[in-house]
Amino acid sequence: MDKKLKVAIGTDAFPPTTDGISNVAQSYAYEINKHFGEAVVVTPKNPNQLDYRYDYQIYRYKSWWLPSKEGYSVGWPFKDELHQDIINMNFDILHSHAPLATSYYFRRVVEKKPLPVVLTYHTKYEYDLDRRVPTKSAKDFAYHFLLNNINAADEVWVTSKGTSDSLRKLGYEGDFIVMPNGCDLPVTNVSDSDVAIIKRKHNIPDDIPVFIYTGRMIWYKNIELILDACCKLKNDGKKFKLIMLGFGADENAIKRKIRHLGLKDYVLCAGKILDRKEILGYYGIADILLFPSTFDTNGLVVREAAACATPSLLIRGSCAAEGIEDCDTGFLCMESAHSIAATLEKIIDNKDLIRRVGKNAQERIYISWEDAVKNAYDRYHIVIDNFNSKNNIK
Repeated sequence: MDKKLKVAIGTDAFPPTTDGISNVAQSYAYEINKHFGEAVVVTPKNPNQLDYRYDYQIYRYKSWWLPSKEGYSVGWPFKDELHQDIINMNFDILHSHAPLATSYYFRRVVEKKPLPVVLTYHTKYEYDLDRRVPTKSAKDFAYHFLLNNINAADEVWVTSKGTSDSLRKLGYEGDFIVMPNGCDLPVTNVSDSDVAIIKRKHNIPDDIPVFIYTGRMIWYKNIELILDACCKLKNDGKKFKLIMLGFGADENAIKRKIRHLGLKDYVLCAGKILDRKEILGYYGIADILLFPSTFDTNGLVVREAAACATPSLLIRGSCAAEGIEDCDTGFLCMESAHSIAATLEKIIDNKDLIRRVGKNAQERIYISWEDAVKNAYDRYHIVIDNFNSKNNIK
């Protein structure tokens, strides 16, 4: 029987910073400690951290604080004593969830003590680099930094096949393993009474379709396409309500766009909701999740919606749409406001179809975090064996 492993879960984002990778790191740490072995989160310090709330160890290293709505800290893992801290914890494997500061930290550690390293590439970093880094020389440096961190890993994982396109754009030429993420929401049939409570809270009539968007409020998630499609539905005389859950750098601009399009009575911006049970209720009242992002590499929210038998409308060919069959386990459209609106108009009144597709999604695309992390944990043993064999040969 394989021994229980001690795993370092490296992440540059961890609560109070909330994003997809933060959620992934929490899920890995929780599931490993509950079911499989021991996990310690390795992450930058944050002035607002509340680590006492967690039942597992969180090791914080030096950081620079960036005052922003997202609340990110920038890790500063350059002191030798920090590297020795990790070595003294006697990890069996290091697993980084981003090719950023914590990955560089792990690189410095294995220079002193060889350990197997896995890196999961979760997001398309070229979007942020091309949008936010002002000069070519700075972009070249950033691309080079990311690529070196990726190449340093003993094994690279992606959450969907399509993510490999982003890896190749960064210059990565090696192999990779597809290791999908799971969902931390349980399979749930939201009761009629819970649906009624949320609808009363927001004065949503029972006889109109409800759409939902969940995620960061950032334009490159194709939120503009959602709003333009809703504007077309409004102009065509359709009644509906769109609930937007989340926050982000473009939140104020998005709200201005909503007012400009005359959608104030059609769109509800519910803001940041951290209570997972409450989020279940919002998925439960929604007929369809609108998630036209071509940025996301896996789309955790698609599985979250599926947990509540809520189908998703996705862009055909996107990473989020991998494994989705049109009008069977979800709905697919082209990457345009016109196509989103046309697809919604075609299915909006077909409640039986929406319910059937939602139920299929719940039964066939949902994956729990326990199952997802079990797959990863089993793979850890293979990575360790390969690492030991390689080093014995050396």
